[in-house]
Amino acid sequence: VPEFSRLTQLVPTIGMFFTALPLRESFIRNNKKRTIASRRFVPPSFNDVRHILNSAQIIAVAPTLKLITFDGDMTLYDDGGDFAKDSLLVGLLVNLLRSGLSVAIVTAAGYPNDADQYELRLSGLIDGMRKSDLNETQLSRFYVFGGECNYLFQYDTLSKKLVGIPEEVYQTVNVSKWSNDSVRIGKLLDEAQNCIDECVKEMGLDTRVLVIRKQRALGVVPLSGFTLTREQSDEITLAVQLRLKNVQTKKHKKLKHLNKIGESVEQYVPIPFCAFSGGRDVWVDVGNKLIGVELLQQFLHAKESETLHLGDQLSYSSWEQEMTLQQEDVVRQLG
Repeated sequence: VPEFSRLTQLVPTIGMFFTALPLRESFIRNNKKRTIASRRFVPPSFNDVRHILNSAQIIAVAPTLKLITFDGDMTLYDDGGDFAKDSLLVGLLVNLLRSGLSVAIVTAAGYPNDADQYELRLSGLIDGMRKSDLNETQLSRFYVFGGECNYLFQYDTLSKKLVGIPEEVYQTVNVSKWSNDSVRIGKLLDEAQNCIDECVKEMGLDTRVLVIRKQRALGVVPLSGFTLTREQSDEITLAVQLRLKNVQTKKHKKLKHLNKIGESVEQYVPIPFCAFSGGRDVWVDVGNKLIGVELLQQFLHAKESETLHLGDQLSYSSWEQEMTLQQEDVVRQLG
């Protein structure tokens, strides 16, 4: 999409499209509900354009769809929640599996290689799958990618449980360069924790929140009786984003210098991260869901035009693109 197009102005966060879009058909469908053409004083809005594009994308990808992926919290269920036992979504997801699609939940929730914990978080869906009439092939097409892109699980029809898939089976060479570097991941999380500690202290929250450190994530969780305001959550999130961006940028400049003098630069492959407000808390994760979806696409041999993701705005920031492209990695966005 051209940078200064009218579409980009209406929807600044728009990504890349991998299919032709039947916009006329989508507009006609949405106009029946949203009465866009008959409005005299209110022009097409952000929401109008978003609904038209989303509907067009679904119409376009439906005939060739192989892989459909979902965010978890605040998309399929409440923040920190689970599928209700009588949730209509369980039946709809079962129908997707029945139709021959691979279905994956790509979640920020990070429980290092702990399949039981993910089963507990998804117990309503897992129970619904077990009680369904799905055959073994259909059931085996269900996946969970936890920690953004760090822990992959598949439904195993023999044990009727989620089973972890080893990293070497699904990770690409480029991802394994940073994913297996525990020292550099530790340093990145150290930097993030220093920033969080400073930010929490400056706002006088040190006795009101708990900083949780996991293998590949950091969390700021309010203690009982206290709630982080949106502004406080955003302050922590933006502070960490800027700090880690500056750290990665300095390494990128060093990378360019070493390239000029012909030295090895493999150890300077940037570690992707994401910092975000989860609603009630703040998290910094190593990796991101875009990488998770891309790994699933390669693992399941699904092209971009055969994939649909729901629930997130998947994109790299411009500085991540610059550093990644410097190393000849292909940056793709799922619109």
